[in-house]
Amino acid sequence: MARRKKKNQEDETLVDIVGATDQAAGFIEKNQNLIFGILTAFVLLVGGYFVWKYFIQAPKEKAAAEQMYKAQTQFERDSFALALQNPGGGFKGFLDIIDEYGGTKSGNLASYYAGLSYLQLGEYEAAIDYLKDYSAAGEISPATKNGLIGDAYSELGDFSQALSYYESAVSSSDNPQTAPYYLLKAGMLYEKQGEFNKALRSYERIKEDFTLSTIGSEIDKYIAKVSPKVK
Repeated sequence: MARRKKKNQEDETLVDIVGATDQAAGFIEKNQNLIFGILTAFVLLVGGYFVWKYFIQAPKEKAAAEQMYKAQTQFERDSFALALQNPGGGFKGFLDIIDEYGGTKSGNLASYYAGLSYLQLGEYEAAIDYLKDYSAAGEISPATKNGLIGDAYSELGDFSQALSYYESAVSSSDNPQTAPYYLLKAGMLYEKQGEFNKALRSYERIKEDFTLSTIGSEIDKYIAKVSPKVK
């Protein structure tokens, strides 16, 4: 009796498997065009990605990196106008590199160089535009980007925006090289605006968190200067 029951269960299982197989076959038959279309789209998508990456983007990255050489050389010579537009030798300046190779790493870096070049040339609004376009990554770059934008706004007399970007430069990285530097800048700007409480907080944070930095070793004189003015 037990064997018969077991056999019946096995037969039912077999029927279920056969039924499921038939259903799957029926679904595939009815929807073969849809399935083929999905598979084809997947193959085209993967193939297209590899074509784009290795036959379009990679040569573009290489060409952009080669074009950057001369503009970077002029930048290092403090020839900022030449670096932006006409570095010589048939090479492109940062502005042309941004236009032609904007989707590459070098094109992105050219936005940073262009922003810094305009900052050095005193064209602060252009500096802000290009620095904002720069996609910063890592530990140092975001802080540097925000700090430079803060410098440009400060030069334009927009101290509220400048302080906002200095604060962002500090919060984007607790790096002992950049954070105390921008805390000091923020403190000095707060002090210039007569906001001595905020200035003191900036200086005291340097003393508390970045004592071993170069700025930290000299921060006591800033604290001593502003403390009597705090109400």
